[in-house]
Amino acid sequence: MVKSIKDTITLNNGVEIPQHGFGVYLITDEKNGYEAINKALEVGYHAFDTAQFYENEALLGKILSESNVKRDELFITTKVANYNQGYDSTLSTVEQSLKDLHIDQIDLLLVHWPSKRRFFETWKAMEKLYNEKLVKAIGVSNYEIHHLEELAANSEIKPVIDQVECHPYLTQEKIKEYADKNHIAFQAWSPLGRGAVLNDPIIRIIAEHHNKSSAQIIIRWHLQKGNVVIPKSSTPSRIEENANVYDFSLTEEEVKIIDALNKDERTGDDPDALWFQM
Repeated sequence: MVKSIKDTITLNNGVEIPQHGFGVYLITDEKNGYEAINKALEVGYHAFDTAQFYENEALLGKILSESNVKRDELFITTKVANYNQGYDSTLSTVEQSLKDLHIDQIDLLLVHWPSKRRFFETWKAMEKLYNEKLVKAIGVSNYEIHHLEELAANSEIKPVIDQVECHPYLTQEKIKEYADKNHIAFQAWSPLGRGAVLNDPIIRIIAEHHNKSSAQIIIRWHLQKGNVVIPKSSTPSRIEENANVYDFSLTEEEVKIIDALNKDERTGDDPDALWFQM
């Protein structure tokens, strides 16, 4: 049972990742960045999820490097942008990411979206970066089962994680089942459905029962299901609220009730639609 924001999950290569991290998507303003990221550190977050596409690696790197938290206590994830995919481009842009993040080694590097044209080129580059110990672990984002199967058939290193859109309206049970079976961690982006799920009447009833917010109920649901979760916010009060989910537990029945809210409803892009475009 999850007990603390310091709890970790061991990836298939032995690296430990905090189960509850902080997403920095859309945090690009310096003043807001300092306020949000320092608040996240204050309330206990040590895992931070960024991406080349977010254009805030340098801001995150600067703030973390100036903090009182030691590098070995932090877990930093970034992702290769679609426009940077390909063998040589991946190698060169990850080198820039390392500089921007003020670090010598990335804890977790992901392919941001599957690219049909550069599918294996990008992964081969990431395997090289892993073997050269410039990254501790490599994984994927927005991969459907068929993407994972194709990668498994033509790669040397298995991805440690698949980061996909997941929330009570899009539970992704088939991908999670496949990931669990193949020892690939399951990570949820947009864990609150970009706010779409917060006013669900059933979740609000459960929230009232526990004297918690809808967001806290949903984050707790993710944690109890074993998902790695990265809620994002730039509002200090919400950052603190999203971290305060360790003084209660959902019952098995409540977890099942939330599971049943699934509508296969996306708030982001369909990976297969982008797969054939890229």
